[in-house]
Amino acid sequence: MIEGYVVLATRIRKELVDLERVVSRAEGAIDAARKRTQDQDFYIDSAALNLHDIYAGLERVFQQIATTVDNSVPSGKEWHRDLLRQMNVEIPDLRPTVLSDDTLSALDEFLRFRHVVRNVYAFSFDPGQIERLVKLVHPAFMQARGELLVFAHFLEQVGGE
Repeated sequence: MIEGYVVLATRIRKELVDLERVVSRAEGAIDAARKRTQDQDFYIDSAALNLHDIYAGLERVFQQIATTVDNSVPSGKEWHRDLLRQMNVEIPDLRPTVLSDDTLSALDEFLRFRHVVRNVYAFSFDPGQIERLVKLVHPAFMQARGELLVFAHFLEQVGGE
């Protein structure tokens, strides 16, 4: 029995529930921006922050997997991108691939946007880009969610042996 795996599976499931709320908040912010154009900037900022939080939450899950299962967390300048890529690799005799190529590609755009949110002033955000990303976030999240739930099941199976 590998208790850490069962704990990690539980954490993954909890994080995914929380992230569903964050996805809804991003979508709600864009809806509000369309309806209340006089306050559009505030809602765009909210949507951007929630987009950032969605990727940050997924990245926390990836870090937990890298720490608990892989025993190897990337470091260095490109660690964020390397961590995402690590989730797309099967590690023989240890774990299956966590994320498919399609999911990796979809999430890479949110990784890049996370960098934007951290490095520019909110008044510099491109409302069109944020609206486009909010349209993409639900399907990308649902794809990642499905694959992470499969991985959580794997952890429970291996952890419960």
